[in-house]
Parts: sequence; C-alpha cells; structure tokens
Amino acid sequence: MIKLIRGGCYYMNGALVKENRAFLTSEQKERARKGTMAYGILRAHNRGGEQNMQLQFDAITSHDITYVGIIQTAKASGLKEFPLPYVLTNCHNSLCAVGGTINEDDHVFGLSAAKKYGADFVPPHLAVIHQYMREVEAKVGRMILGSDSHTRYGALGTLAVGEGGPELVKQILNKTYDIARPDVVAVYLRGNLKKGVGPQDVAIALCGAVFKNGFVKNKILEFVGPGIKNLSMDYRNGIDVMTTETACLSSIWETDEKTREYYKTHGREKDFKELHPSDPAYYDYGITVNLSAIEPMIALPFHPSNAYTIREVMDHPREILEEVESAGRKLRGDDKFTLTDKIRSDGLYVSQGIIAGCAGGMYENIAEACEILKGKSTGADEFSLSVYPSSQPVYKALVENGYVGTLMDAGAVVKTAFCGPCFGAGDVPANNGLSIRHTTRNFESREGSKPAAGQLAAVALMDARSIAATAANGGRLTPATEAEYTKKVKKYCFDGEIYKNRVYHGAGKAHRDAELKYGPNIADWPEMIPLGRHVLIKAVSVIDDPVTTTDELIPSGETSSYRSNPMKLAEFALSRKDPAYVGRAKAVQAEEAVRRETGSLPESVTKHLNGVEIREGTIYGSCVVAVKPGDGSAREQAASCQRVLGGIANIAQEYATKRYRSNLINWGMLPLQADKFKCKVGDYIYIENIDRLIADGAAKIPAKHISGHSVKDVTFTVGQLTPDERKIILSGCLINFNAGK
Repeated sequence: MIKLIRGGCYYMNGALVKENRAFLTSEQKERARKGTMAYGILRAHNRGGEQNMQLQFDAITSHDITYVGIIQTAKASGLKEFPLPYVLTNCHNSLCAVGGTINEDDHVFGLSAAKKYGADFVPPHLAVIHQYMREVEAKVGRMILGSDSHTRYGALGTLAVGEGGPELVKQILNKTYDIARPDVVAVYLRGNLKKGVGPQDVAIALCGAVFKNGFVKNKILEFVGPGIKNLSMDYRNGIDVMTTETACLSSIWETDEKTREYYKTHGREKDFKELHPSDPAYYDYGITVNLSAIEPMIALPFHPSNAYTIREVMDHPREILEEVESAGRKLRGDDKFTLTDKIRSDGLYVSQGIIAGCAGGMYENIAEACEILKGKSTGADEFSLSVYPSSQPVYKALVENGYVGTLMDAGAVVKTAFCGPCFGAGDVPANNGLSIRHTTRNFESREGSKPAAGQLAAVALMDARSIAATAANGGRLTPATEAEYTKKVKKYCFDGEIYKNRVYHGAGKAHRDAELKYGPNIADWPEMIPLGRHVLIKAVSVIDDPVTTTDELIPSGETSSYRSNPMKLAEFALSRKDPAYVGRAKAVQAEEAVRRETGSLPESVTKHLNGVEIREGTIYGSCVVAVKPGDGSAREQAASCQRVLGGIANIAQEYATKRYRSNLINWGMLPLQADKFKCKVGDYIYIENIDRLIADGAAKIPAKHISGHSVKDVTFTVGQLTPDERKIILSGCLINFNAGK
C-alpha cells in the first residue's frame, strides 16, 4: 500500500528510481536536485543563500483566534500598513457563545484593522480559512504563510506553510522567513481508489506510515506520478491538508487539466499554469502509494497516525480498543473510561459523526456522503450526524443540487462553515463517547473534554463516505466499500457573488487615519525582559510523555475566546496536562519580581541552590521540561503563555515541529535540548554567560543542574539559530527586537 524509500531517488521517465539504480553523474545529480517543483518555488521567493534561505511570501492569512495577537504584536513593532495581501477569516470564534461580547469584539477589531492597515476580512460563517484561501487566494507558483498549522494549498500548486503568529509579523514588517533549505520527499502516486475510499483514507494511511518514525518531519512533500490524474481536486485538497499531520513542513503537487478546471470554475483560470518537476528530478527520500490498495481507514484516538483499516477494527474490536482504552484511563487517572462497551453482538457502535472543516467539508465529500444516505435514516437513538460545509459557496451548491435536503431527510443536521468541531468548540461528545469525524485532528481532549475534571471522550478520524455508511446503519461502524450508492455526483458550480457582496476587500487599501476598535477583553502584551548575562531556571513542569501536543500546552476549545488577552489566556496553560503549572510559574515570577526590586534573590530560592554562586546580572525564570513538545497546532500561545508567566526556556530531547521551536524563539525563550536529561519539578538549572553563548552561536551550552542536595554539570544545545533569532532571544522577544531597531 505505502512503501518508504530511505535514501535518494529520482523521478525520471514517469517512474521513481532509487539513486543507486539511476547511474547519474554528480553533475547530473546536482542539476536534478534543483529540478523539483519545491526548489523552483523556493528559489523564486528566496532572498538569502542557497542553503540558508530567507523567504518572502506572496500572501498571509489568519483566523479569529490568532489575528488579534498578530496585529497587536505588529502594531507594537511599528506597523503602518500591511505590505502584502492579508486575509483575516472568522471561522474559529464564530459562535460568540463564551465570555459575553468578547468574540464579536474580536471580529469588530479585525474589521477595523483590515480598514486601517489594508486587508481582506471574511465575516463569520462565510468560509473556513483554508477553503477560502483555496477558492480565492491560491495560485500556481505562489507561497502563502498562515497562522494555522493546516495551511496547505499544494494541490493547487501553491507552496503554503503554517506557522506561529510571530512569523507572520516578520512578513508584515518586511522581514523574511529564515530556514535551512528543507529536504524534499517524492510522494509517488499510482493506481486508482476503489469506490467508497476517499481522501481521508489515503491521508490516514500516509500518517500511519510516516509520523511515528519522523520520516518526513520538517520536509516538503512533493506529489508526483500517474495516480494524480485519477484524483479529483477535492480529493487532492483533502489529502493535501492532512499532510500537516505527518509533521512535514509543506507540500506541492503536479498540476494538470483538472487543476486548470478548478481555477476556471472559480473564475481564476489566469492563476493556473502547468507545474511539473524536471526529468530527472532528485529527491532526498521517496514514498510510493498504491491508491488501488488503499482501504477505508480509521485513525483511533489519540492521534491521526494511530491508523488501522476499518476492517481490522471490525474483526478485532476488543483487542484493538483495549489498547486505546488503556491510554484513555491513563489520561483521566481512573479505570472508568471505556470504549469496549461500544461492542455489541452485531458490531462496534459509535455515538456521533461529524463531517466538517477544511478536510471534510468540501463539496464532493458531502455529496458522496449524501448519496450513501439517500433514502436511509441515521436513526432516533444516541447516534447523531452533523455536517458543516466548508464555505457558503459550497453550501449553496449543495442546496441547489438537492444534497442538503436529502441529508436533512436522513436525520443529519447541516450547519454553517465553522472549525469548532476540529478543536473542541462545537459538538463536544458525551463523556466516554466515541465520535467519528472527517476533520483534521483527534489528539487527546482535542474535541473539548477535560480529563482533569473526570471528562474524557474519544475521537476517531474517518472519511466522510465511511461516516455516512456508519450513519446509515445507526452508528454501527461500517466501511463505505460495503455501501450501495452512486459515486457520480452533480457538477459543482462556484458562486463568487457571495464573496463579492459580503467580504471586505481592503488589501492594498490602507486608511491610516481609521481607528482600531478595541473590546474590553483585548489587551496589550505585558513587558518581556531581555535575556540576562546569566540565567537561573526553575523546572515548574516535567512531562514524561513521548510527545506533548500544543493542545496540552494550551487547550484549544475553552480558551479560544481569550486569545486576545495574554494574561487571561495564560491561566489555562497546561491546565489539562499539569494543573499545578500556572501556580508554580507564578510563584517563580513573584520571586523574580523580588530580585528585580531588591537586587538579590529571596531566601526561598537561595536555600535550595546548594552553595552555587549566583552571579550579578542573573535573571530568574521558569521552564517546562518535556521529551518532545510542540506536536500539532501552529498556535503561538503554546509558547507565549509560558512567557507571560515568566518562562524563559523549554528543555526537550527534541522539538516535535519547527513551528513550535520558532514560537519559543520569537517569544524570547531558550529552546534548550539535551538527550535523556532527567529532571524533577523544583530542580534548578544555572547557566553562566548565556548572553555571550547565544550571541556567539555556541554549539554547546554548559550548565549546572541543581537537584535536591546534588549539583551536576550538564550540557545543552540550542540548535542552529540565525543571527536575527539570536538577537530576538537576547532582546527578550520579537516585539523588543523590533522596538529596539
């Protein structure tokens, strides 16, 4: 089904060939290395060197959980107007149901910022961020940066990257996205999908093959091969958006006549051009995918890479679910979480189905699901089905072609464009519930449950087609390959008048005299102090899990309304993983305040330092210690919440994603790394001359680890830092760095 090539390979004569079988000269290899589609687009946007790239994007985009903080940061750094197209969408805080007026206050602020600085503003419920960007902003050869991890438009020939907000601030301030030239991985598609197999099935299979082994981490996936022509654009977009869950940096696909037709349908045929790698093109690694062998898949809790075929789960439900059940009980800290109780004599039953967002809410997914449900019923028992079209144009086409009425007749509830089910702000399942979703992510608590409060539900990812087949059987798990239905769907027609009449089109039209409209919850960033000459760091949270997600570092659903208020938001930091973290961090922050006022650390600190001399010029702060933090979302708040609580470092064996490490750096925190570093809550790390070590780009950071009655010498690294990144850390954060300039 999926095979990995762990070494160089060439795409030549329509086939993927291992390097040792290609027999090319070194000169031919170097020419072929520059023949990838990714390299061509990167080169066109690079303002730096061949290996250390400095990229400037063509456009940027944010939604209403991130754009307030980005604009506030840019404003504090000297923003006058947006120098490139900026799209502000409103698809995360759309419900305006938590915290009184504060969500809608953010929307009013966003519109006022679009007017003042010159941006496009997409009102709530009109489109989810990535569907709008596909429909309106993607262009072949373009680069787009978004403050959402699922910023992926590769199937449309656009190299798109999801990052934390500070990286967008840099683009707004005419700075660059600095990155070492990434490896490129060929994803060679061949064959044709069976009826009943959809894009999410391909995506889950791919995640299962490459995530846990880190095969594509921080690399660019380049989709090539004869199988592409057998996929519709909705299928390609559905696979593409899920590449985020492989931990890759970005993605790009070959384009063809189907791509041209997509652009033509959306009134933008001029934005199309053919895009192909050279023949030959050299890739650092390769993946082959036999589409004909893909089966209906399910990603069981608690990660998209926890991949099985639906048939495997149907044949061995107890054995497989007991493993997930065990993980859930560990999360909740009791033995009451159960999934095996969903097993009945005739199969495994789920309580909820969701088809939504940038992955599931596309026209063909919903239309095919409707065909499967035609003339059937989801039943009047526990199972429920909700469908969220990804944009109003998609919704309108589904209405006009009769699909919405058919879905409603079957018992489905059809709602507006909203990302809530993907991050826990809508359709939260019941405690011990099992939900199947064609959305992007199923991390622990991602759907909104709170294990610390004794609440835990489970989400499994599936394709819309198999969700519909399951719904047609009243919630009994069923692959769509067992459903009788007509795969052929009515043609999609895009109505651009919807956006023409409702979107505020202000890009490039700044009105500098316009006023920003602030709601009472919108707050400025607190002061961030520069890095001291020396640092004393107290470990206030130690996480031993193999991977720590950004949802665990700062929960998603219940915090979404507070993303515009740094201090209020920080109260939720690690609330699901380590509820005592905030109190411990605040205690360190209070002790540092004493040091700043009196010039010396309080006795509550010094009595634990075992005689280690703390030199003048030392600043004191907290840190989080984890094995591999930062998997998942691009949200910068996973780092900024630690920073506003006095955090000055993370210590990890490795960082799960580039974007999380970048967020730490942009918020002035030390991204320390050490293999097998053992630490307890309450331990201290003291580093002398850290300012000089960072400024000089030192490869090793010597430190003292103070634990109980022992003092040990340890060595950390911080990885490669660009000159600007060093200055940002020394300044205390990106805001200070820009203000200083």
